[in-house]
Amino acid sequence: MTISTSLRETILTQLQAGHWKAGDRLPTERELAEGYSVSRTTVRKALADLKLLGLIEQTVGSGTFVAQQASSGLDRLIQQDSAQHTSPAELMEARLALEPAIIDLVVRNATAADFARMLSCCTSAERAASLEEFEHWDGALHEAIADAAHNTFVSSVFKLMKQVRAQGDWGQLKKKSVTPERRLAYQQEHRQLVDALRDRDAARAKAGTLDHLLHVRHNLLGH
Repeated sequence: MTISTSLRETILTQLQAGHWKAGDRLPTERELAEGYSVSRTTVRKALADLKLLGLIEQTVGSGTFVAQQASSGLDRLIQQDSAQHTSPAELMEARLALEPAIIDLVVRNATAADFARMLSCCTSAERAASLEEFEHWDGALHEAIADAAHNTFVSSVFKLMKQVRAQGDWGQLKKKSVTPERRLAYQQEHRQLVDALRDRDAARAKAGTLDHLLHVRHNLLGH
């Protein structure tokens, strides 16, 4: 970690702790340099990074202030950090707990447009020319199912899970574990799950979700 990155993380910690709030003026470059025993060049680099993240605003002659939208930016950073530190095993554990649990909401609330979106994801996954493209549409299908619950909290949780799937560890495991035969099996399981949801058959959809996730876990993790 570079000195400027370390300083940026220190300031981020202060922001997350509420030491500085939206509209507050940060110490001057000179004060930060002296307070953290770093050069003013290092301070400028750290502040430039924070400005790029939308967390601070700088006005010539007035100083550096915490941006009004800083709280939403900090929330995004926390989500990204959580995604980066979640292992594939932890993700599968969460998926096994959460995905079957939302089926009742999906069966009750899903619209014709939701089902059309699910079917489109299935078709795109089946036509995918690469594993990366298949994985994209695989994730898109599970996100479409979550969105069909029409519950803001559920959608936000599944967006975080999608971020975890985008991390390198998951991608490497998927690349090693997915054979053409397994991909075909996943596609069939997806179709069966969507069919059960369209029939609004909660019991069949829950069973299909659980079977699919256990199948994925076994192929990824060996248990």
